[in-house]
Amino acid sequence: MNIENVPAERPSVYLASKSSRRQELLRQLGVEFTQLLMRETAGRKRDIVETPRKDELPLEYIKRIARTKASVGWDLMGRRGLTPKPMLGADTEVVLDGAVLGKPKDAAGAVEMLRGLSGQTHEVSTAVAVRWNKEIIITVSSSRVTFRALADDEIERYVATSEPFDKAGAYAIQGRGAAFISHLDGSYSGVMGLPLFETAEILAKIGFPVL
Repeated sequence: MNIENVPAERPSVYLASKSSRRQELLRQLGVEFTQLLMRETAGRKRDIVETPRKDELPLEYIKRIARTKASVGWDLMGRRGLTPKPMLGADTEVVLDGAVLGKPKDAAGAVEMLRGLSGQTHEVSTAVAVRWNKEIIITVSSSRVTFRALADDEIERYVATSEPFDKAGAYAIQGRGAAFISHLDGSYSGVMGLPLFETAEILAKIGFPVL
């Protein structure tokens, strides 16, 4: 793949995400970034619709959304007249028995998801895509997470903390939800929302080593 290197003065990137977890993880890598927000307000046309297509496999869906975020972010950058920089997009999904759980719409949805995850092993995949000029590079980190059996009352107490909202699968591995996880096989940062190894690797491919 012939990819034009980014300038040697170590540029920052655009982050096509509002996720505070991804911002925290980029800072951990020492990557400077500027957040680029998408339209998500109810009643307005959204820049990206995060809904699986009919018969779309979970991994293909996750890769498509990450790629779309990087592409749409790149187009927005141009339309807004912003200084060109690499555009990073990512998507994290919890998959149980071949089904993408998404984020809970309300407390009842969060309770239902957590009951489904109770005592089970599920997969968490995060796709990372970087757009630079005409090229998009994409990589995926997949992990297996096992929950201990959860009692209904502790599920309800956890949902009452509001932590499950805006979280894929209705839990946060970096928060109180960690108490439910009996085993993790894979990437902690990937489950959190941005796999550090894969992100550093993909940035290095466009001439942006983080170390």
